[in-house]
Amino acid sequence: MSELEQKGKVVRSATDEIRIYSGEYWKTHVIDFRWYQNDKPTKKGIRMNVDEAKILHQILADILEEIDYNVETIQ
Repeated sequence: MSELEQKGKVVRSATDEIRIYSGEYWKTHVIDFRWYQNDKPTKKGIRMNVDEAKILHQILADILEEIDYNVETIQ
């Protein structure tokens, strides 16, 4: 049913982090972002298929580009 492999993590503090998984879930390739607290998964997270992840990627790239632009113009 689920064959997910951890691809990375984003550490927020000594106890909290987001773990990113990728793999197949019900015959669909998915990417899963899951909050962990004290090495245990919480109920918070999001799983999306590859098409949804591409849209999210573009939105995040646009936001980060805008932030970088604003930082450069302020300095």
